[in-house]
Amino acid sequence: MRTSRRIGILVAVGLALGLGSAVAFDATRGPVGPVTPVGPVGPVQVAPAVSIDLFPRGAAILAPGTLQAAPTLRNLTPVEAFRSGAQALRAGDTKNGLSSLEYAAASGHPIAQWKLGRMYAEGDGVKQDDVRAFEYFREVADAYADESPGTPRARFVANAFVALGNYYLDGIPNSVVKSDPDRAREMFTYAASYFGDPDAQYHLGRMYLEGYGGVKDARQAARWLQLAANKGQYQAQAMLGAMLFKGEAIPRQGAKGLMWLTLARDAATPQEAWITDLHAAAFKTATETERAKALAHLEHWLRGGRKE
Repeated sequence: MRTSRRIGILVAVGLALGLGSAVAFDATRGPVGPVTPVGPVGPVQVAPAVSIDLFPRGAAILAPGTLQAAPTLRNLTPVEAFRSGAQALRAGDTKNGLSSLEYAAASGHPIAQWKLGRMYAEGDGVKQDDVRAFEYFREVADAYADESPGTPRARFVANAFVALGNYYLDGIPNSVVKSDPDRAREMFTYAASYFGDPDAQYHLGRMYLEGYGGVKDARQAARWLQLAANKGQYQAQAMLGAMLFKGEAIPRQGAKGLMWLTLARDAATPQEAWITDLHAAAFKTATETERAKALAHLEHWLRGGRKE
């Protein structure tokens, strides 16, 4: 079944799946103690069965055969080539590592395709090339969209969908990949609901909160953010914490919000000042009782008192 049809069908029930028990990559993370629900929410809004195409309409991204590797490793299986490439990269031999990964990717090895996508997206040992990265992620998503959640390669497939969603959010300059928020939301919805991917759940929650690429719905946003926060996605923890602390569209839970913001602050990078600013503002206005309760919630979380 083509990816566009698979996604068209699965996105139709994606929200219902995603708001139930999500597939966690870190199964130890969950709500803290007897958590009060995010808030009363009406019937789940099910996304329409929109058939999407991973390929930009009307044009190819790269010339045919661009991603094909030179036939110098034909005595190796794709798995052997991937292992050889991974070992070479670990040893600092980028040239041979890249050649082996390209051979494995050209033979359809999904993790090799994903790894090359990440390398080109980040400029890791290669010249940064978003178009080439997009192509590799697209190959993974197109061939393995129906990979069973929980399998070893499912998380790589899910991450490929997230990467594609991010590319569709902003587009790629000087290419045929244009900004398309609707497609971005479709990518995130699929990875969030089918694979239970916490990064996808965070991005989807943020899009609902901002009304970007579709309907604006703060309560749906809170639910997706909670799913991601329960799995340790710190950006979702920050946004959910701010919503709970301020009582935005959901019942206010100051202590619980401050707990999430504290977890997010501790995980944030130095470049993510927006998270530390949210925490600082909340801590400044929190009551002593809220601060004490937040600390108790945090200690419960850190002791592993969590469940899905």
